[in-house]
Amino acid sequence: MNTATAACRRIVGNPWFENFIMAVILFNSIAIGVETYFPGNGVLSALNNICLAIYTAEIFIRYFASVSLKDYLRDGWNVFNIVVVLACFIPESLMPNAAAAAALRVVRVFRVMLLFKNSREMRLIVHAMLRSVRSLGINLMVMFIFLYIFAISGVYMFRLPDPASASPERQAKLTRLAEIAPPAPANAHDPYGSLNEAFYTLFRCTTGDDWTDLRYNLVTASEMGIINIPPYVVTIFHTLWYVISAFLLLNLVVAAVVANYQSTMDSAHEQEKKNEEEKKRLLAEAEKAEGKETADAAGNKGGS
Repeated sequence: MNTATAACRRIVGNPWFENFIMAVILFNSIAIGVETYFPGNGVLSALNNICLAIYTAEIFIRYFASVSLKDYLRDGWNVFNIVVVLACFIPESLMPNAAAAAALRVVRVFRVMLLFKNSREMRLIVHAMLRSVRSLGINLMVMFIFLYIFAISGVYMFRLPDPASASPERQAKLTRLAEIAPPAPANAHDPYGSLNEAFYTLFRCTTGDDWTDLRYNLVTASEMGIINIPPYVVTIFHTLWYVISAFLLLNLVVAAVVANYQSTMDSAHEQEKKNEEEKKRLLAEAEKAEGKETADAAGNKGGS
């Protein structure tokens, strides 16, 4: 082990190093937010560059403290750190258009997520979320099946007539409907005018965003004869969807996340316990070996 590697390992193993990096990330996060109020400010740009230099030094220190490059890249947080820092070195002047420059600025904002890397508790939460995403495949598939069925049913039952091809009588009814039951917001499209719009409408219902207004508008359309569906069907459809999506399907998702979080925490505590036992075992072996050496030395002295 050379001197540089030993020094880097001592730095990384020292608690002040993690605390210092955490303080820099917090300061830089605040500076990024303040910069949105004062774009192009020279002082803020200089402070961000100083933080970027510290991030770069951290990458090299952690790399030299690792056993090998493979060992360093095995930690996904180190890879994330490298990507974010490299993105910060790309000048906006090299971007081909304003959209690309905006995308680069968004990537730079991800520096705030470096807080996750330096906080064990935050890393555990992120790990639990990622495990939940991997295990939610079946739940999401069930949710999509229900969403697809309800979306197609909604298009068939509640799609309003096209004003361009409707009869004058229908056009007059549509105009009257817009007056007495305007959509929310005012520039909203027909909630079930197409399949993709129906998907979004049902998602709005799941969040509880004006789903009762949607129901009342469709009931009014039914009473005016614009759609050929009885009002009670409108009520049953939307109430049933809200119960299934908000109270059943979302609870399955929450249950999966909570279960994975608990599993992650249990695994972390178990690993900590194993590490503590291994540390005690190594310490006991070291003390035993030291005692044996002392006894041997004493015996050799007495024999002489």
